[in-house]
Amino acid sequence: MAKRARNRLDYTLRLITPFLVGFLLALFEGSFPVQTQGWYLFCILSATILGIILKPLPMGAVTLIGLCVATCTSILDIGKEALTGFSSPIIWLIVFVFFIARGLVKTQLSTRIAYLFVYFLGKRTLGLGYGLVLTELIIAPMIPSNVARTGGIMFPILKAISESLGSTPEKGTEKNLGCFLTQVCFQGNLITSAMFITAMAANPLIQSLAAKQGVFITWSSWLLASSVPGVLSIIIIPLILYFICPPLVKEIPEAPLIAQRKLKEMGAVKQEEWMVISIFVLMLTLWIGGEKWGINPSVTALLGVCLLLVTKVITWDDMLREREAWHTLVWLSILVMMSGYLEKFGLIAYFSKTISILVSGWHWFYAFLVLSLTYFYSHYLLAGNVAHVGSMYAAFLTALIITGSPPYLAALMLAFFSSLFSSMTHYGTGSAAILYGGGYVPILTWWRIGLIISFVNIVIWLGIGSMWWKVLGFW
Repeated sequence: MAKRARNRLDYTLRLITPFLVGFLLALFEGSFPVQTQGWYLFCILSATILGIILKPLPMGAVTLIGLCVATCTSILDIGKEALTGFSSPIIWLIVFVFFIARGLVKTQLSTRIAYLFVYFLGKRTLGLGYGLVLTELIIAPMIPSNVARTGGIMFPILKAISESLGSTPEKGTEKNLGCFLTQVCFQGNLITSAMFITAMAANPLIQSLAAKQGVFITWSSWLLASSVPGVLSIIIIPLILYFICPPLVKEIPEAPLIAQRKLKEMGAVKQEEWMVISIFVLMLTLWIGGEKWGINPSVTALLGVCLLLVTKVITWDDMLREREAWHTLVWLSILVMMSGYLEKFGLIAYFSKTISILVSGWHWFYAFLVLSLTYFYSHYLLAGNVAHVGSMYAAFLTALIITGSPPYLAALMLAFFSSLFSSMTHYGTGSAAILYGGGYVPILTWWRIGLIISFVNIVIWLGIGSMWWKVLGFW
């Protein structure tokens, strides 16, 4: 009974707190030189984002409540403004890719890819780690949720391999193998999330917010920009983890045998798997060359979904059961809409000007470093990529542009940091919570490793990455 009462109190506090914060913010109306409508919308969006962090209800439910408050108070018009986010082609691109991911999982092609890497690279622990990261690299463009990739594919494989080789938290043998593989999977998940627009749910939101500042990032230009720092991270970070989180078991000759047995159980590559491969190659071709041919990336994704339906790789029922896709459609559409109207009402411009005043008079390079690193390490205070992007990306990008930073450089750096900053804590993103829940990595170890890897990511992406973008002519 006491536990039930505590749970009810906890739920009530988490539900009421966002509304209380929104109300308190609203009391400052008139203290800022922005439209009253814009300030009230900011209060609603802040309360919505806080609700997403506290999680009294699922994210979609929280954003619907925010939408309801914005329309019931006449801050936004339900017919002309409040539902405009649902017409965004970028959001539908992500929804379509969720359906394509269903085909990848349903046919077990993603699982086959993972076990193939284990078979070829799994004799040594380091090689197995690289195999898991390469699996992430292949499936990331087709599964637009780092949480879905981790929870649905990578974590089950990691757990199966670790347990089959006798590395479990229950036995106190997590350092034998599981601790290292957990961190490799986690950091690899964030690297690949940064490399593709379609690999993480907040990336299309970033693309949309950058476009509002006159910085247009396509699927192919995002990949081109991330290719060099991304590949370097894939090569370097597993090696660093091998030394700062060393597995006690260095060689695992049994791993290829386990993978071979699993592949044998799966049998030969099925017709449906070949179909998915063919469709993915076609989509990749159109995503890379579509800009020249006048084909919108969302149209390419829609074509892929229709081909999977026509070939019966997936069914309409499969699409209806893809809950995360419909969930993403709701919350992402609402957040994109609110962020867009904040800019229209002048609030983003005001916040950006305020931030830029703090670094006024500085050379743009030093302002760029300070603001970029502030954006990165402020993620210690937040849980979730989308909440961070929704609340800070537009303001920081505008501030960087005002201080003289090259717009494309600023947009790309903040975009890639929006995945990489989750590397530091066990709550920074959903995939962290899943892997931490496996019990292989103690919390202090997780934070120590995360801090070290954050330094490595900054050197690679801010240092080498910015030089690569200079070569490409992006700034």
